Amino acid sequence: MSSNLSRRSVIKGIIAGTAALGFPSSLSAFAIEEEPLKNETVKLKGNINHSVARWCFSDIDLDTLCIEAKKIGISGIDLVGPKEWPILKKHELDSPMCNGAEINLVDGFNDIQFHETLIKNYSEMIPLVAKAGFKNLICFSGSRRNKTDEEGWHNCKLGLEQLIPLAEKHKVTLVMELLNSKVNHKDYQCDRTPWGVELVKSLQSENFKLLYDIYHMQIDEGDVIRTIKDNHQYFAHYHTAGVPGRNEIDETQELNYPAIMKAIAETGFKGYVAQEFIPKNPDKISSLKKAIAICDI
Repeated sequence: MSSNLSRRSVIKGIIAGTAALGFPSSLSAFAIEEEPLKNETVKLKGNINHSVARWCFSDIDLDTLCIEAKKIGISGIDLVGPKEWPILKKHELDSPMCNGAEINLVDGFNDIQFHETLIKNYSEMIPLVAKAGFKNLICFSGSRRNKTDEEGWHNCKLGLEQLIPLAEKHKVTLVMELLNSKVNHKDYQCDRTPWGVELVKSLQSENFKLLYDIYHMQIDEGDVIRTIKDNHQYFAHYHTAGVPGRNEIDETQELNYPAIMKAIAETGFKGYVAQEFIPKNPDKISSLKKAIAICDI
């Protein structure tokens, strides 16, 4: 942020929001020490591995995003494809959730008509991910298009089981994202944790897991912390965003992210949590810095 006054304003606003909820300001889930905000480089506690989704900050060139991300303790950039991996490597950053093999979010593995293209794309991409030294590659169920849960599971399994041996060979995990079908992705089939977990169980491989998107699953099913505790073994990665609105994860939204991060850490999770909110604040890096501070439990 640009001035000490603006820093004080942020903290004052956080404390005021907490007080309105009946919590003492000293115990605020969102209270952030002022001193770290003054520092050029932030030293984090190390209990959470932090990443950020590239697309949410697409108006900032990737080199700049990498530089600013490292200053605030972020060690990875999500959803970057092979063409931009050299930039991440230049800045010694990980690509915790790679993309580029999917067709789109609606034409996925639950529809046999897309299998030929998807299998070709993923067969080419999996070795590239491994060669680059990365570990996770995103995939999607696709839209229901009137398919039952059973049809969706069956079709996804038919397609994915053709790729699992290659993924296992290269030590790459295919990760299907859970997305809400209520607000953002109408008709998306992998829109509930139990649906995704059933698919993971059916494939019986450590190289297929789920991306638990906290924002999306709060909208479609809620009960976030219990779900994480009960199903963490099926999750390879997490995404954040504020509910409602998909904006900053601060006191303006309903989720208690420090409590969620604590629950994730308590499961022994060693992967990444990526910020995937769309900043409303014109100073987007400031919002990202604040989000990391909130999640630094």
